[in-house]
Amino acid sequence: MGVLSFFSKIYTLDTLDTRFTITSTTPYKAVIEERKDAVASKERAAKWRSQGNPSRWNTLEFYLYYVYLGFIIPCMFYIAYNASRTTDPKYKRYEYLLTEGWIPGRKIDASDAQYRTFRNNIPYMTALLIFHPLLRRAYNAIVYPIKATGQSARPTPEEADQRLNQRASFDFGFALIYLVALHGVSAFKILLILYANHQVATRLPKKFIPVATWVFNIGTLFANELCKGYRFENIATFIAGSPVNNNLLDSGSALISWGRWLDSYGGLMSRWEILFNITVLRLISFNLDYYWSLDRRSYSPIEKQIDPASLSERDRVSIPAESKDYSFRNYVAYTVYAPLYLTGPIITFNDFISQLRYRSATIETGRTIRYAVRFALTLFAMEVILHYDYVQAISKANPVWGDYTAAQLSMLSYFNLHLIWLKLLLPWRLFRLWALIDGIDPPENMIRCVSDNWSTLAFWRSWHRSFYRWSLRYIYVPLGGSSFRTARDAARSILTYVLVFTFVGLWHDIQLRLLIWGWLVVLFMLPEMAVARLFPQRKWESRPTTYRMLCCVGAVLNIFMMMMANLVGFAVGVDGLEKIIAGIFRDYSGLTFMVCACTALFMGAQIMFELRESEMRHGINLKC
Repeated sequence: MGVLSFFSKIYTLDTLDTRFTITSTTPYKAVIEERKDAVASKERAAKWRSQGNPSRWNTLEFYLYYVYLGFIIPCMFYIAYNASRTTDPKYKRYEYLLTEGWIPGRKIDASDAQYRTFRNNIPYMTALLIFHPLLRRAYNAIVYPIKATGQSARPTPEEADQRLNQRASFDFGFALIYLVALHGVSAFKILLILYANHQVATRLPKKFIPVATWVFNIGTLFANELCKGYRFENIATFIAGSPVNNNLLDSGSALISWGRWLDSYGGLMSRWEILFNITVLRLISFNLDYYWSLDRRSYSPIEKQIDPASLSERDRVSIPAESKDYSFRNYVAYTVYAPLYLTGPIITFNDFISQLRYRSATIETGRTIRYAVRFALTLFAMEVILHYDYVQAISKANPVWGDYTAAQLSMLSYFNLHLIWLKLLLPWRLFRLWALIDGIDPPENMIRCVSDNWSTLAFWRSWHRSFYRWSLRYIYVPLGGSSFRTARDAARSILTYVLVFTFVGLWHDIQLRLLIWGWLVVLFMLPEMAVARLFPQRKWESRPTTYRMLCCVGAVLNIFMMMMANLVGFAVGVDGLEKIIAGIFRDYSGLTFMVCACTALFMGAQIMFELRESEMRHGINLKC
């Protein structure tokens, strides 16, 4: 029973992130104390159940859905597997992209460079995940020990400052070593960018900081891309000019040769600029948190009678750090914090400093173990899919889409999106696991499975959630948010969304297809927002079933639009999408398949609705 209980908890929202099960204004220590009060817990559960709609899981309607989806879902996997069989005549076209797998008789589709790099480095990252926290413990015990001065369980302000200095000094030193190991001599380029950004925040007059921050960091994104990481050879060529001949006695040739020699010491990841985009978000976070702190320097949690050791998540983000905390040491410790440096998740500077000063109560050993097991199971699922469904290799081998049936085209596209979701999910969760083991609790990036999304707005809230929250705090809210009360407000709100997603597209990569993806997301949001205003739920209170059915029809259309937008942005591009759509609708079999697919999506949307109703009956409203 203990094993079953353990595995039943692995897939709870509380295991994923406590931010999903409590409000942002509730300190987690209060939740821990409430666990001891069994009567209060039962009363709270009864109150939540009374507020939600009755469960539909055991109704005849849902049993019909179970039967239909129980037949369709295995068929979906079989269709993708059938298109990937070694006996298929098209197999030879992409076989060169496959490598030997660990499942007997099957090769693995490791054609995606991003996942292949992650997969090959899992042993080294696992070793670092273990070594880094152990090294910190040794540092804390030998180099920077802290002696407790207070008698209470809550740390005194002096002890909190000592803990911050202890952790930040270790993080600063490890960050420098980590940068050199990863990027070699290019570490100095990164430190130069970090120093320049710090000067923008701390040296410019207050009124210029926001604009200068955005100009500097967006300019850095473009410069990194256009200059390809500022290779020393290219810098030397720019200074000395192209050599007329290869005479080493020529000063220009010698300078270029020296630059080429420096470039050869590029560390484990010589192309540092590829993953620097995530660091840019932390640079902006530091600058704007510092800028907002200038208006609230007199604010103190203690003065407001708030326990600084038991802040809610909202308070950790919004309450500014002390003026002395915006030092260059803390800034580097934050921007190059090893567990989150490469891929995130993103944590704000204020939140990071707060957790350095006081250990978050949300970090519990049992939850961290369950999170690690959940990561391992997700990795196993990814590996099994890549051994049997070669959808990525097929799409990378310049396929003739007309050679595939409508069902195969649809499933190849569908599983392609799933694999994109998984290849992003795995590194995010591994690095978040590392941070949890190290004593920092960043936000979880993925709430829902990619197939558990029916709303464009909700999908944006649940996909790369830490980036979504970052965008809200630093772009969306400063631009005024959204309101559709008047035509003018609606126009301003649409412009806000366009600006947000233009930045999101450019941040991912400076490519036209990603700009198109960002604008498509905004375009597909508009019908959903319009329909929500035209058909508000309050007008259908007397006909809830009819309203639910209408919402499911809209959900099916939304799902198709989201699939198209993400295929354009992250998989096959505009041309590839056009060919896939043309292939699906070239004959009647395609129309027949689309009817079956729409029926399955309709039933799937009903289950998605009920999952959220079930969460509401437990007092959870994620709004996605």
